Amino acid sequence: MSTTVSPKTPGGLRPLPRLIFGSRWLQLPLYVGLIVAQAVYVILFLKELYHLVEHSFTYSEQQIMLVVLGLIDVVMISNLLIMVIVGGYETFVSRMELNKHPDQPEWLSHVNASVLKIKLAMAIIGISSIHLLRTFIAAGDLGKPTATYTESGVMWQVIIHSVFILSALGVAAVDRISDGGAEAGAGRASHGNGGH
Repeated sequence: MSTTVSPKTPGGLRPLPRLIFGSRWLQLPLYVGLIVAQAVYVILFLKELYHLVEHSFTYSEQQIMLVVLGLIDVVMISNLLIMVIVGGYETFVSRMELNKHPDQPEWLSHVNASVLKIKLAMAIIGISSIHLLRTFIAAGDLGKPTATYTESGVMWQVIIHSVFILSALGVAAVDRISDGGAEAGAGRASHGNGGH
C-alpha cells in the first residue's frame, strides 16, 4: 500500500507554494541586521554611561537628567528592537518553541500581528515621550542665543507626539473592532452548528 503525503503539510506543497512559503526565510538577514543594531545601541549606552560617571561631579543636575533621559531613550529603543526581532521572527518566519523556556517573555505567549502592532505603537509613544521630556527640560532656554530648540521646533514635536498617540488609538480601535467581528462570526458559526 503506497502512502501519500497530505497536500496540507508543508512537505506536500506544490513547488510554487513551497517557494512562496519558503520566501519568509529571506527576512532572516533583516532580523540578524537588527541584532547587530542592538549591539551598536549597547555600545552607545556604555559610552554615554561612561561620560555620565566621568562628569558626575562637574555636570549640573539638568545635564545629568538629560544624560539619564538619553540612557532611558536608548533602553526603550533597544526594547523596541527586541519586540521587532523576537515578535517578528515568531510571527512571520518560524516558531521559536519557547513554551517551556523559563526566560520566555510573557508577551510572546500570545503574540500575533495585531498584538505586535499595538506593542510597537506603545513603544514608539514611549520613545517620543522621552524626547519630548528632554525638549521640555531644555525649553527654559527658548529665545536665548544658546537655545537648543526653537518655539516652532517644540510645537512640531508636540504635534508629532500627538499624531503618534492618535495613531496608536486608531490601531487599537481597529484591532478591537476586528476582534469583535471575528468573535461575533465565531459565535454565529457555533450557534448554527448547534442548531443542526
